[in-house]
Amino acid sequence: MIRRTGFLSLLLPLALAACGGSDESADATSNANAVDPALASALQGQIMVDPQLSQQSNGQAVRPASGAYSAGVPSDNAAGTSAAANDGPLMKTPAPTTADKGCTACSAARESATLGGLAARQADKRTSGCAANLQYSAGWAQRLPRDLPLHPQARVTEAAGTETGECALRVVSFSLPVGMQGTLDWYYTRAVRAGYTAEHQVDGDEHILGGTRDRDGGAYVLYLSSRADGGTDVDLVANNGI
Repeated sequence: MIRRTGFLSLLLPLALAACGGSDESADATSNANAVDPALASALQGQIMVDPQLSQQSNGQAVRPASGAYSAGVPSDNAAGTSAAANDGPLMKTPAPTTADKGCTACSAARESATLGGLAARQADKRTSGCAANLQYSAGWAQRLPRDLPLHPQARVTEAAGTETGECALRVVSFSLPVGMQGTLDWYYTRAVRAGYTAEHQVDGDEHILGGTRDRDGGAYVLYLSSRADGGTDVDLVANNGI
């Protein structure tokens, strides 16, 4: 009897502990399954957007492009022989005279294989004397005299120049999607307005336009030939000028 009572006294606390654990577990499960009404309303309700504040979202910020940057190739007619390129209407180039057999400029074009050779064979002594110091670089095409610049549609093939001593020589080869007459008129207008003389000669299929200017000893000559596509190939030699 004593032994049984002792056994029951030990068993009773364990039973109570088991009951208590069951209740706590049930309470925890019940709490986990319970949903806060305010939270449920917030999650299930529609999102409200203020249209005024949405403009401040920085949605138009610049982002890196998804591919490589590229730009369209300008049309050949992007800058033509318009008056705007010449500060006034173009002047008409006088009809050419037929070059005689003593035409130094004509033979220079025929017999020169390089820009340096072309410059060295010029009748103007200052120009020919500067030819020995020519340096080849496409950058010289952008350093022509301001009064005899590159045509706006010029596509440079080769360029050379020098500023050694008293030399300010530029020699540039380029092509244009502009016909012979349009090219002649553009450069004739530029030259005459800048105070140069302008003599127009023809030697076979090649046109030569050249002249000088007394006030600074400037000289220029252009060799022009027609292209099969209707454009013009040009070699321009210019010394001094501004």
